[in-house]
Amino acid sequence: MSDAPKPADEQSGENYDDRPIRAEAELPPEVQAPLAIFAGAEPPSPQWFKDAVAQAPERIFVDSLGSKIELLTWGEIGKPGLLLAHGNSAHAGWWSFIAPFLANDYRVAAMSLAGMGQSDWRDQYRFEDFAADAEACARAAGLYESGKKPIYVGHSFGGILISHTTVTHPELMRAAVLVDTVFSRRPPPKPGEEAEGPRILPSADRVNRVYPTMAAALARFRLMPPQVAGEIFTADFIARGSLKEAPLPDGSGTGWTWRFDPQMWNKMDPGALRRVRSGEKLAVGVPMAHLYGAESTMLANSLTQGASPLPDDIIKIAIPAANHHVMIDQPLALVTALRALLAVWPA
Repeated sequence: MSDAPKPADEQSGENYDDRPIRAEAELPPEVQAPLAIFAGAEPPSPQWFKDAVAQAPERIFVDSLGSKIELLTWGEIGKPGLLLAHGNSAHAGWWSFIAPFLANDYRVAAMSLAGMGQSDWRDQYRFEDFAADAEACARAAGLYESGKKPIYVGHSFGGILISHTTVTHPELMRAAVLVDTVFSRRPPPKPGEEAEGPRILPSADRVNRVYPTMAAALARFRLMPPQVAGEIFTADFIARGSLKEAPLPDGSGTGWTWRFDPQMWNKMDPGALRRVRSGEKLAVGVPMAHLYGAESTMLANSLTQGASPLPDDIIKIAIPAANHHVMIDQPLALVTALRALLAVWPA
């Protein structure tokens, strides 16, 4: 048996789930390869989407703990600040068609977490370091210049990191908004055992596959956990931003591969995972709200694992006809919910 690294066959999209992936043959084509039918071409999109992504953000790289962190910004410095954090194996561009709708009233910044997007990979990933990265990005974006602390917004794994930060560093933010954030629960590891990462993520001996063309790479993109992309044009936009050029294994030229670090969960601080999965109520230090997909399979599955570690009195708003990837399924409904919530909250 070869010891060479094994390629991961698909983009993990956004991935924080403990269930094994079903055999690929069991998944319908619109789930296992939603972009394949377009053969590399962009699917049709409505005018609102074209107008939103045409509002290109300023892109800078912020130095944090010796790493460069990708940061996108919209809106004027001096307006109240919003910091947006994406989910696992994703990137800041997941917010590119959401942020422009918020930029009239806010200074908006979206960061690519370390190990994802165009941010640097690390030898180890710690929740405390993510919190430091978030503060560095918020300050570099001018999110504190209005005289009010920024509000942190996080989707899925990004929401877990923000939840952790509300406990350890509540002084950094005015409030926190989670978007379909699920806390997987497992029994605590026995003495001497390491906490496990999610089973569906690439193992330590895997690397991201290099595809000969962008069309070939896009044909392998799918969302994790597996679901139909509610708006295919948003999925296509996100997938393109997930790719980078890389040398082909045979040395014949360059191809395309995924930007995220496939070994991120093998490098994750196990202590953080124990705390996340402990089941204990979080001592949240700021007002918190949770926007979630009304049809989210991840959220529904989590309810079978016991009570949520989130405070019982947080605001909860369901986004109709949305699964876990709310900004892909119902982007305008997410915008509306965020704008309505932030107009009256926090007091």
